[in-house]
Amino acid sequence: MFTRPTLTLFAIYLSSAMVFPTVALAQSLDEVPTIRTFNPSSTLEVVKTNLTAAKFPVIDVHNHFGFKYRGNSQRLDEYVAIMDRNNIAASISFDAPLGHEDDHIAFLAPHAERVPFFVHLDFVRSKNKSDPKTFAVNQPGFVRQKVENLTVAKQRGALGLKLFKSFGLTVQDRNGSLIKIDDPQFDPIWKRCGELGLPVIIHSADPVAFFNPTDNKNERWEELNRHPDWSFHGDKFPSRESLLEARNHVIARHPKTTFIGAHVANNSEDLAAVGKWLDEYPNLVVEIASRINELGRQPYTARKFFIKYQDRIMFGTDGPWGEERLRYYWRFLETYDEYFPYSEKSPPPQGSWRIYGIGLPDEVLKKVYSENAIRIMPELKTALPGVTREEFKPLLDLID
Repeated sequence: MFTRPTLTLFAIYLSSAMVFPTVALAQSLDEVPTIRTFNPSSTLEVVKTNLTAAKFPVIDVHNHFGFKYRGNSQRLDEYVAIMDRNNIAASISFDAPLGHEDDHIAFLAPHAERVPFFVHLDFVRSKNKSDPKTFAVNQPGFVRQKVENLTVAKQRGALGLKLFKSFGLTVQDRNGSLIKIDDPQFDPIWKRCGELGLPVIIHSADPVAFFNPTDNKNERWEELNRHPDWSFHGDKFPSRESLLEARNHVIARHPKTTFIGAHVANNSEDLAAVGKWLDEYPNLVVEIASRINELGRQPYTARKFFIKYQDRIMFGTDGPWGEERLRYYWRFLETYDEYFPYSEKSPPPQGSWRIYGIGLPDEVLKKVYSENAIRIMPELKTALPGVTREEFKPLLDLID
């Protein structure tokens, strides 16, 4: 039996449970965040270093001026001004289709020394993208023609060759089967790049999360929910491991060709594995475009990696980006700042977390920012402040 005081207290409890949360909910229902809008402000009181430019001249080896600016010369002019303010000496564009590079060269021409270019292999180049038989890669003489195109591209100023992630992931042969990255039919292309001194940058696979089920265990669920086409999970796609293994087969078969592993060889979640590849393949280097989100959440491991492989890492952004994004790169590489954003976007575009700086020593910064890129692509030295093409021409003549 309940006593009267007990019943009274129970009634008060029910009133509180039923009324007050309901009132609070009614007042804030429109303000309840969703997974897409939740973007909390940090309450940490820690050092915030305001870097408005890189400490040393920078060569950004990974950009897409064609795809992002689409011929808008005013936007290109504006970005060169951003480069000036941020101490970026040169930014390489990847958007000149091999054998069809005229338009992109003309677009970059007003800033040719500041914005040099790579050519890229377009395996599809067909209006009928539903029929693999019409893909350029499946036409007779494709490889032979591209080998010839490489010689011309080099003469026109191309610094290297770019491979997009569709190679090995979605590009099909005439029978509708996926073409593998290490298919021997492409060996003449990699060999010719080595003969011409053209490094090959390959984007193989993607972040680990993109190949995992898009479920409550996936740490990038929110991002994949917004971009379901970024998911490569399932039997329709090759495994991530097989893509990276096939790329490494190509690197091993062509030791005289320099290969650049785009996005930290697309394995920034496992720097120990990337280190093993760098140890095994002397002709492999990596660049960090769009991966400070991964590197910055493992600052101790990342710093050790940068120090150990300081001669094998280049700077890249996957830009062009605005100045706020660029400043996060300077802050990540140059400071020991804690728990800061890696992007100006909300929600964060590549993982719902913040990053930490790795405070690289000056001698390492110089290598990552420009010296490693110049060693691989000596023509880039003329973009540095105080260096003229005439002064650098003797070395270029030796390379040619």
